[in-house]
Amino acid sequence: MANQNGIKMLEVKDVHAVVDGKEILQGFNLSVKSGEIHAIMGPNGSGKSTFAHILAGHESYEMTKGKILFQGKNIKTMSPDERACRGIFLAFQYPVEIPGVTGTNFLRTSLNSIRRFQKRKELNAAEFLKMLRKTLDLLEMDESLIKRSVNTGFSGGEKKRYEIIQMALLEPRLAILDETDSGLDIDALKLIARGITRMRDSKRSMILITHYQRLLEYVKPDRVHILSHGKIVKSGKMDIVERLEKEGYSIFKNSALQGPESIPMSAK
Repeated sequence: MANQNGIKMLEVKDVHAVVDGKEILQGFNLSVKSGEIHAIMGPNGSGKSTFAHILAGHESYEMTKGKILFQGKNIKTMSPDERACRGIFLAFQYPVEIPGVTGTNFLRTSLNSIRRFQKRKELNAAEFLKMLRKTLDLLEMDESLIKRSVNTGFSGGEKKRYEIIQMALLEPRLAILDETDSGLDIDALKLIARGITRMRDSKRSMILITHYQRLLEYVKPDRVHILSHGKIVKSGKMDIVERLEKEGYSIFKNSALQGPESIPMSAK
């Protein structure tokens, strides 16, 4: 459901990033239009989660070179809170537990923080519950999850469902889902995929970071990218994923220094 006007939601230009003194991203480039869903795949250590944390502004990840434009604005100096309030949402691979804080209270606080930043009216308890129930109905999820302390004692599938609820309620312009399909059984995977699909919108873009093909079979991204040694080395459609499933990441291992054009997709 890409925006026909081709408005760019995100532009990542020659980004280099360091974690614990080691350069992980080494010339990362990506362009995402409004309304598009992109998938980023790559082996462990290729830089997938580093890219997600750089976008979110995590303090342990340092961008040493390059530029990131979100809706035309350079976000390098923006705090994580400002990025979130401007519409960047990161669903963590390992969500944090918050004992003693119910999901309902956490979500209302988060939503009102964003509304306050955007100079919109904050929601009282009744208004928030009405909005929350509408969101849960859209996602076909019940209220039991959000009545519990955030992520405390949650199964892997419950944590992922909670983050989809959070994303739907906060209505970000750019959502980055880091390994959202990790550890899910087929029923949970279908539920998550359905939630993502129902969030598709011409004014919202998503980046799915994953190891596996199975989520992409349900979500159907507009573009798929292969990440190797800190840079994107191949971009295309689902045919890339199909070839990857058959031949593995080894086909891309020597391509990082040569660039995306070095990998002929028709080669067998």
